Amino acid sequence: MNASPSRLAAGAATVTVLLWASAFVSIRSAGAAYAPGALALGRLLSGALALGVICLLRREGLPPRAAWRGIAISGLLWFGFYMVVLNWGEQQVDAGTAALVVNIGPILIALLSARLLGDAMPPRLLAGMAVSFAGAVTVGLSMSGDGGSSVLGVVLCLLAAGAYAAGVVAQKPALGAASALQATTFGCLVGAVACLPFAGQLVHDAARAPVSATLNMVYLGVFPTALAFTTWAYALARTTASRMGATTYAVPALVVLMSWLFLQEVPGPVTLVGGALCLAGVAVSRSRPRTPPPAPAPEPHATPEQVPAAESWD
Repeated sequence: MNASPSRLAAGAATVTVLLWASAFVSIRSAGAAYAPGALALGRLLSGALALGVICLLRREGLPPRAAWRGIAISGLLWFGFYMVVLNWGEQQVDAGTAALVVNIGPILIALLSARLLGDAMPPRLLAGMAVSFAGAVTVGLSMSGDGGSSVLGVVLCLLAAGAYAAGVVAQKPALGAASALQATTFGCLVGAVACLPFAGQLVHDAARAPVSATLNMVYLGVFPTALAFTTWAYALARTTASRMGATTYAVPALVVLMSWLFLQEVPGPVTLVGGALCLAGVAVSRSRPRTPPPAPAPEPHATPEQVPAAESWD
């Protein structure tokens, strides 16, 4: 039995969230050996190479002209600028503060998409975003260090959140003309070209970095970038930007779990409560209200007493 498009889109969104959460663990490892711009360029080059091979195998051509504006904007802001400033910001502030600040992105996506794309703001989406944001705040505050945050780091994370939101909103119309693979491949290429000024730093760092850091950089390019951005675009083409943005509120909760498993950083009870709130909010935002089935049409010439009453779904 073939899966329905809605199930496929939900599965694609799940893959994206899992891989983006894993990126935080890899960035922590690779970021110790690579400068922010060098790490972004190496990640984007690895992603562009993987995506280019897939495009050749699938014989994907150039995106239609109507899609290029959105691809270029998302490539510059989301693939390029976002990755550089996020890498830099995480060197200035602790992980909890970074997660808290960057997770205003879904709220910005909802506001921008409502204003620019005409997306609806149903009550369940707003309620789910509020619950998830409360969870992100809880996770951020529980993981923040004592005075370890810097003004520069907070500003950089705010810039990353803004670039992420603007990139998503710009990409959404492009997916009406281009495929998910085209939008991701050429967005990644645009971001890589924008980061070419860091090529010298990348060569310098790669010559001195341990193999584990370089492997983490390649992993970031192939999986959280090439694969996860493609599954994101696939799901985004089949739902609203606001709903997809709300889905990423699950990332901080998964980062806590992965840090626990791979970095032996045991979360406290408050952190676990915040993670549970993040996941609960995502579930609420993606749920749909139950609608009662239509009442059966009355038979011809039926008397009022013979017409069955509609079933209650209270």
